Amino acid sequence: MSQHTDTGTRSAPAVSPGAKRRPRYRWVVLAVATVTQAASGFFVQGIGAMAVPLQRSLDLSTTQLGLLLSASQLVPLVGLLVAGELLDRHSERWVVGIGSAVVAAALLLGSLAQGYASLLAVLLVVGAGYSTVQPGGSKSVAVWFDPAQRGLAMGVRQAGLPLGGALAAAVLPLVAVAYGWRAALVVGGLVALLGAGLFTTLYRRPPTAPAAHLAPASPKAPAPPTTPAASVRARLRILREPAMARILFSGLCLVSVHGGVGVLSALYLHDVTALGPGASAAVLVAAQVAGAVGRIALAAWSDRSRGGRYRPVLVCLGAVVTGLAALTTPAGQSPVAAAVLFTWLGFFGIGWYGPWVAHLAESAPPGRTGFALGLVMAVNQLAVVLVPPALGLLRDTTHGFTAAWAALAAAAAVTFAVTARGGQGGHGRGKPGGQDTPPGSGPRTAG
Repeated sequence: MSQHTDTGTRSAPAVSPGAKRRPRYRWVVLAVATVTQAASGFFVQGIGAMAVPLQRSLDLSTTQLGLLLSASQLVPLVGLLVAGELLDRHSERWVVGIGSAVVAAALLLGSLAQGYASLLAVLLVVGAGYSTVQPGGSKSVAVWFDPAQRGLAMGVRQAGLPLGGALAAAVLPLVAVAYGWRAALVVGGLVALLGAGLFTTLYRRPPTAPAAHLAPASPKAPAPPTTPAASVRARLRILREPAMARILFSGLCLVSVHGGVGVLSALYLHDVTALGPGASAAVLVAAQVAGAVGRIALAAWSDRSRGGRYRPVLVCLGAVVTGLAALTTPAGQSPVAAAVLFTWLGFFGIGWYGPWVAHLAESAPPGRTGFALGLVMAVNQLAVVLVPPALGLLRDTTHGFTAAWAALAAAAAVTFAVTARGGQGGHGRGKPGGQDTPPGSGPRTAG
C-alpha cells in the first residue's frame, strides 16, 4: 500500500499485482465486516427495545432487565483477550466466522429456553461467540486500509452495530409481541448465521504483509520476554501509555452511557413521556440510525482533524453531558424533547466508537494490534456488564430516572476534564495523505 501512503518527493515503489487488487477488494472486506458486525449484534442490540414485552412476559424488574443486557457481555471479559491472541496468530476469516456461528447456534437453540434463567444462560454463550467479532472486524479493516482512510473505514464498519440495532428495534419488539420472545431469538439466530456465512465466504487477508503500517517499530526494540510471566507483564505494559490511558477512561465512560441509554430509554419513553410502543420504537430506531451516522461522520472527521483522532471523542464526551443533563430537567419529559435528546445521545453516545477504535488500533504496539484491541475492549466490558443492572437498580430504588441520568452525566464530565488535558495534538494517527509518524518515535500515541 505504499503507493497510497507515501507523499512528497519520494518515488512510489513497484506495485505488485496483489497490491493492485487491494484498493478494489478492500471495499468488499469493509462491506462484509460491517454486515457481520450488524448481524452478530442484532439480537443483543434489540433486547433494550424489547424491554416492555420482556417485562410483561417474564415479570422482570428493571434490575433483571439490566442483567439480561449484561449477560451477553460477561464472557467477553476474558473472551476478548482470547480472541485478541487468536487474531494475532490466525486468520480473521476463521476467528470471526466461527465466533459468529456460535452466536447463531446459541440463539437458535435458545428458542427452546423455558424462562428467565435459561435466557440468561443463552446470552452467556452468545457473548462467547461475539467476543471475536468486535476485535476481529476492527483488525480486518485496519490491515486493509491505510491511515488516510482508516478512520472513515472504521466508522463505516462500526456503524454496523447501531444499524443492526435500528433494525432490531424495529423488528424484534413486533415479533416478541406477535409470536413471543422465543420467536425473536430465532430471528436473531438466523440473522447471525447470515453474517457468519458471508464473512467466512468472502473475507481474505490482504495480498501484502498485513498491519505493518499500523505503528512503526522502534529501531532499538527490546528483545521479547522469555518467561510467561514476563510476557504477560510486557503485554499489559501497553496500558501505561498515555494514549491507552485516555482510551481506557473515555471508553469506560462512553460505553456506560451507551449501555445506560440502551437499558433505560424504552422504559423512560413509556413511563415518563407516555409514548406508545410504536412511537417509542420509532424514537429508538432514530437514535440507532443517528449513532450509525455519527460513527461514520465522526470517524471521517478524525482522518482530517488537526487535533488528532481523540478530538472527536472529547466532543462526544461534552455532547453527552449536555444531553443527559437535559433529561434530568422537566423539559426532558416532553415526548418531542425526549425524542430529540435520545437522537442527540444516539449520534454522540454511540457515534464516539468510530474514531475511538481507529485511535486504539493505531496506538497499538507493532504486531500486537489484535491483543491491544482485545485487551482494551475487555476492560470496557467491565462497564458493559456492571452499568446496566446498576442503573436498573438505581431506577428501581429511586422510582425515577433522574438519578441515573445525573450519574452518567457526572461521569462524562469528569472524564472530559481528566482526559482533555492530555488529549490535544495530532499524534495517534497517520498524517493527512497517509504519512506515518517518523520512524524512531516508537508506537504512535494520541497527544
